Amino acid sequence: MITKLPQSIETYFQAANSHDNSLLADCFTEDAVVHDEGKDYHGLAAIKKWNEASSKEYDFTLELISAVEEGGQTIVTTQASGNFPGSPTAIRFHFTIKDQKITSLSCG
Repeated sequence: MITKLPQSIETYFQAANSHDNSLLADCFTEDAVVHDEGKDYHGLAAIKKWNEASSKEYDFTLELISAVEEGGQTIVTTQASGNFPGSPTAIRFHFTIKDQKITSLSCG
């Protein structure tokens, strides 16, 4: 289990919980990819749109439960609460980091 997350991942969760779209985008590389709900979002412009739409639709907060390193990824398990069926529920975030920035994120 990880006791200290990489700074970009810590910032990601701070930005997600405060619905700060600009701060969240700063966590990613220019060519990053996010995979969420069966769709891929390529690049910062698409990631910003994805985050803004998700924040508005679900009005969620994420509470960190655990984090592990596995296969070159940081996998963070959260309890997500918000305006969606089944809330609260556990969601796993699979992060890949390069040069202190998120290059890929898969949620589910």
